[in-house]
Formats: sequence, C-alpha cells, structure tokens
Amino acid sequence: MRNFLFILPFFFILSCKNTKTSSTVAPKENAEAVTQSSTEDASDLSAISTKDFREFKVLDSKNLTKAEIWITINPQLADFTEEDYNRLKPHILEKDINTLQNNRRAQKFTYEELTKFYLYRIRKYDRENPLSLNSVIAVNPNVIEDAKLRDRDFRNKKWKHPIFGMPILLKDNVNASDMATTAGAVALKDNFTEDAFIVNKLKSNEALILGKANLSEWAYFFCGNCPSGYSAIGGQTLNPYGRRIIDTGGSSSGSGVSVAANFCAAAIGSETAGSILSPASQNSTVGLKPTIGLVSRSGIVPISSTLDTAGPITKTVTDNAIVLDAIYGYDKSDTKSMKIENVEAYYRMPSTNTLMGKRFGAPKRLLSDTLYAKALEVLKLQGAEIVEIEEELVGLPNFLRLLNLDMKKDLPAYMEGYANKNIDLRTVSDVMNFNLKDSLKTMPYGQNLFKGIANDKGDTEYLERIKDTLSTNGKQYFDTPMMANDLDGFLSINNYHAAFAAVAEYPALTVPMGYTDEGAPKGLTFIAKSLQEKQLLEWAYAYEQASKMRLTPKDYD
Repeated sequence: MRNFLFILPFFFILSCKNTKTSSTVAPKENAEAVTQSSTEDASDLSAISTKDFREFKVLDSKNLTKAEIWITINPQLADFTEEDYNRLKPHILEKDINTLQNNRRAQKFTYEELTKFYLYRIRKYDRENPLSLNSVIAVNPNVIEDAKLRDRDFRNKKWKHPIFGMPILLKDNVNASDMATTAGAVALKDNFTEDAFIVNKLKSNEALILGKANLSEWAYFFCGNCPSGYSAIGGQTLNPYGRRIIDTGGSSSGSGVSVAANFCAAAIGSETAGSILSPASQNSTVGLKPTIGLVSRSGIVPISSTLDTAGPITKTVTDNAIVLDAIYGYDKSDTKSMKIENVEAYYRMPSTNTLMGKRFGAPKRLLSDTLYAKALEVLKLQGAEIVEIEEELVGLPNFLRLLNLDMKKDLPAYMEGYANKNIDLRTVSDVMNFNLKDSLKTMPYGQNLFKGIANDKGDTEYLERIKDTLSTNGKQYFDTPMMANDLDGFLSINNYHAAFAAVAEYPALTVPMGYTDEGAPKGLTFIAKSLQEKQLLEWAYAYEQASKMRLTPKDYD
C-alpha cells in the first residue's frame, strides 16, 4: 500500500503478492508476505497488490515534459558546466551527509555548487534519454538562491544541524510552497499550497528543498492494476539497478530511485503499509517507517489518518537518523502526534557494538532466502542472538475497508484544510469524474481502487471496529513471539511484514543486504516496538557497517 493521511496524510505501497489460502504466504521478490487466516483477508490485500510488470502502457509522462521542469532553473544553471560537474563528482557522488559537510568545511565546494551538481545530474540523467528514470516531477525554482543564503550563513558560522544546506527531495504528496503538490494526479496539477509541517521542520533546520519526487499515483491507492512508480503527472519511474527489468517498489518510488541514483542528499517518503520499506529495499537504500505520531502528517495528501506516516529514505543509516532528527516533532494539528521529551539526537551513533547480546526473531519460512540467511550470520558475528520463530496465525480482516473508509473522509479533509482553494474537487468521486474527461491522460490503468472507496458504505462505528481488530492483531503478531522468546526485535525482508507493522503502529527500518542473482536489491528489515527508532537505527547501523552491502547502480556512477 501507499501512504496517506487524513488532515495530515501519506501514501504507501502495500506491495503484496498474496494468494487465497489459509496458510502463511511465501514471500516473493517485491512482495509483502502477509500471514492469512481467511480468504477474506487474502482478497482484501490482493486488491491493492502491485503487479510484477515488465511492459508498460505508459513510460514517459503525457502531462509533463523535461522542458517544463527545467524552464525556470536552466538560466540559473547556465554557468555550471560538465567540467564543473566532473570536478565536483569525486567529492559528492555516493557521499553521506557527514562527508558532504566535511567537504564543505574543507572548501571542496559551496552549498550553491552542491545544489547545482544535483540539479545538473537530474537534468542529465532523469528524463528523455536512454538512462532516464523519471524519478523527479519538479525542481524548486528558488533552491539555488536558498543555497546562496546557506553559504552566507555558513561563513557567519550560523550552523545548527547536520542537515544544514543539504538538498532534499520530497515525495510529491508533501506540500511545499514553491511547487505544486500533485500526488501524481492531473486533478492536482495546480495544487500550490503552503508548506507541510515537516517541510517547515526541514526549513527551520536549514535544509534545502531541492524538488519533488515521482510516486505511485495517489500513493498507489488509485488504480489497483498498474505498475509501481506510475503517475499520470510523472510517468513511469524506473529502477536504476535494472531499467524496465527490476520493479521500483512503491509508492515512494521516486524517493527511493532518486536517492539510489544520487540525485539528492536524501529524500522524504511516506508509508501507509510498505510505501517506504518497499522502494527503499528495491533500490538498495535505507528507509525508515516511524512510529505513527512521531512525524507529523499535516499537509500531506492522505490515504489513512490511522496508518499514514512520513519518513526518510537515504543512502546510509546515519543519513536516515539525521533526516529523522530534522523532521520529527509534535504537531497540534495532527491528531496522532506525540510529544517526545528528552530525546538524544537520533544521529548520534554509539561507538560500541549495539548488537551484542540482542535477541532477534527470525521467521523460519524466511530462512530459505540466501541473502537473509547471510545477513543473519553477519548479525551473529556482531554478537546478536537469532531465535527462529513460527509466526502467529492472525489475519488482517477488512484491511482494505479501513483504507477505503479512512480515505473517503480524509481526502476531503485535506482538500478543505490544505489544498489550493482554487481547486473545487473535494471527494474521491469528484476526482473520478474529473478523470473521465480525458481518461487516456489521467487514468490509463483505470481507477478501480477509487471506485471501491466511492462504493464502500461502511459507517463510523464499523470503521472503529475494524481499527480495533487490526490494531489488536498487529500487536499480537509481534508481541506474542517477542514476549515468549524475550526478543528485542523482529527481522524481516523488504516490506514483507509492512502491513502488520502498520496496524501495530510499530516502526520498521530496512537496510541493504545484497542483490539477487538477477541483480535485484533486497533489504534486511528491523521491526521494533513503538518509539524504538533509536534502537532500530543503532542495530541497523551496526549491521550496515559490518556488511557494507550497498553498491552504486553501475550506469549511474
């Protein structure tokens, strides 16, 4: 699924390949394996599963051209040449945020040059060429001027946070004042808004908003029979590890791809049930789905105010911690937002081995995955104890109904409270009717999931019952084996357990663990209890440093 939030929404990708069976579903590449206890559960989740496409109805956008993206920025890049790009490349490409900051302090480049490097690289690779990835929908017309201000502040020693001056891409369901927020949909192409809460947080920590990343349209909760990473505005996002061969994952597809291809220092994604974990793992990056309420959802186009959250996608665990530290915080307009007191900076990683003596549950059915088995051996060498577990046979009944009923009320709330006032669309039905005016440009894969939302007649009382059941089942799925085996955390692959983590409202973090024989990236995913992001980051950091599995996509080095 993809992430959406209510007055504060997000989109996610539930990338699941489920079969109608009463037994646990075996995982597949880019699939979220979900334990099923009834055929009702399976049909619910399969309705929003992504399809394993290799041929696409649409590749390049029919609603956006490269020239349109760059018309404002091109004059500002006129003084930046291929020679400049090649000179800066050794100091920027594949470098983490701390290294970038060290290179800035060493005068290897200015923040203006760093920003121009990323812009030049996006323009060079991202669209309308043999290596195009279609991962960026828009660039901030003011970002170069903003970078000059960071250079001025740097010279004046006004330096607060490690994210200072770092160019960040936002998933295009996150409101940002300098660009439209489209959710990939033609219906929102003129949705110019104020900044979302998390964008204000980034700006207050003096990050640079570089642009908007492509996504699965409406965070994938729209078509139901389309490839991950397709939107009518942005076209088809492609995976740099295998263009048109390897799935991008979704719905934060452009965020994952852009980080993998070194188009930004870091990116923001959003998740409802897998939309960060899926593209992060599919693109050999680090993705964190935080505890619901740690990061604000205000001003983000929603799916579910129950499950949506924003989160970072980065090249390294430390970068992920830096971005999380810059965006978390209490937002009174978000009904699930939490006040967290006395939190040590997330990015301060301990020097000692944080895996020593830690106990992790590993589902027995995943042990046949050779990359997963190798990752467990790395953890053992760092002192971790791996406990093989049988999973709880609990299902996720009416998961799709939860999303239907949340989005039915949450989208109008976003449109009323956060969208551009000149857009008169309010409901899912309004958007569906808009799309019928030019279906080839607005919905080439149809809009079946939107139809399901419009036709769902469940009431508020029914929705609350669904939430209670799913929350109970999600927590039982993790808590029972964790208590029985005295576990610190749970180990998964990619977004295989994203739906259970979603309804439990538990955080999950995926880190690169290698590549299949076909070259497809996979991630080792750590899941822990509520508000244990610090522990997740420390465990993942220790694994990352011991394994060093991330490789640069070969055609983009």
